Amino acid sequence: MDPCAFVRLTVDQLLLKLPAVPRPSSGAGVHPSTSPCFCTLSLQDHPASLSRTALLPLASAASAAAGHADPVVLSLDAEAVRRLSARPAELVVSVHAGPMGTNCGISAARALGRVRVPIDVARAAAGETVVARDGWVDVGKPGSASSSASAAAASARAQIHMVVRAEPDPRYVFQFGSEPECGPVVYQVPGGAAGGGQRQPVFTCRFSAGRRAARSRSLTPQSSMTRSTSRRLRSWLSSTLHGDGRDGSRASREQRKGWTVTIHDLSGSPVAAASMVTPFVPSPGSGRVSRANPGSWLILQATGAGPSSWKPWARLEAWRERGPVDALGYRLELVFDSGPHECAVPIAESSISTKRGGQFVIDPATFPEAAAGAAWPFAGGFVMGSTVEGEGRASRPTVQVGVQHVTCMGDVAVFVALSAAVDLCMDACKLFSQRLRKELCQDQDE
Repeated sequence: MDPCAFVRLTVDQLLLKLPAVPRPSSGAGVHPSTSPCFCTLSLQDHPASLSRTALLPLASAASAAAGHADPVVLSLDAEAVRRLSARPAELVVSVHAGPMGTNCGISAARALGRVRVPIDVARAAAGETVVARDGWVDVGKPGSASSSASAAAASARAQIHMVVRAEPDPRYVFQFGSEPECGPVVYQVPGGAAGGGQRQPVFTCRFSAGRRAARSRSLTPQSSMTRSTSRRLRSWLSSTLHGDGRDGSRASREQRKGWTVTIHDLSGSPVAAASMVTPFVPSPGSGRVSRANPGSWLILQATGAGPSSWKPWARLEAWRERGPVDALGYRLELVFDSGPHECAVPIAESSISTKRGGQFVIDPATFPEAAAGAAWPFAGGFVMGSTVEGEGRASRPTVQVGVQHVTCMGDVAVFVALSAAVDLCMDACKLFSQRLRKELCQDQDE
């Protein structure tokens, strides 16, 4: 397989040092040493999608012992790498004092200045780690003094500390030929989603719902799993295919259940699957799937040469978030079977706008528990990313997988199955006042 040249731009150890300014005798206003500060990071002349905002911890002028902010990561895909390798690239860091929000459309923050850091993207794409900045740098220009007493303070500048690093982050890129429920072919995309070269078919995807899923025996647990795992999986699948009786209302009879996506290699053998193991049902008195009662999928991986040997790989939960922004919430855990006990390790938890869509990502840099030092089951950086379209939009997920996490096509297949499950969660979590497309409920209407 031919990987695509991605570059990972990391801005770490962010810290702000403000010059000493005498407090006004009246006590009016906000003193710079106590007001919140933040910065925006973007690439010059690059789309706003590659822009981030980060809080800036403050350090006193005498000591820089304060804690640093969390790392900020910008991922450059193959197209961006080609554009930025052809000309000088600059990271623009704009520093502000004040709250990040706006009041009546007007920002309450005060701009302190900008820092520009040249980035050699071409060297990073060629396989070299490039440290573009490491240390303190002045922010903006010196201020003007209205009196000799304040001249020293006015001439001082704020300083920002940061470590800017560009490093190679090669990934395999795959794309569904159509929506997962339509049984598409999955292609590998050489050179990135917008690159040249011809797409190569690598998998086929088969979707089933309702009673058709019940007739399928390809997901029956076999001796490759321990007895305890086998019993749990049979219970989950039985609950899925026949309902779990949590709600006897009309909405319960219309619940989204029994969906299965099976990924086959080009020889026709199943290599991975995603099975809905907990139905997506509305919470009592509501037309939405709640966080307290989420639906879930089990992601399965074939472990033998035959199609009947499977093991659980991960469990995906999803629900409809409440709040000012309507969103699909999700949580992903890796599932490990250790004899009589099962161990689950969380590796992703976030939300995706149901209107605009977004990205499903597994990445230690964006997952707080991984950043806090919790056990991380993957060696290396970026693991997987998948595009998710908003409700009512045709979806052909594009899947990116870090090269270091792939040893065979079976490793890719589980990420493809997971991507299909995440995409289908957008439909499974639709409000129950809205009807599903016929591809998703045809078996239940038989």
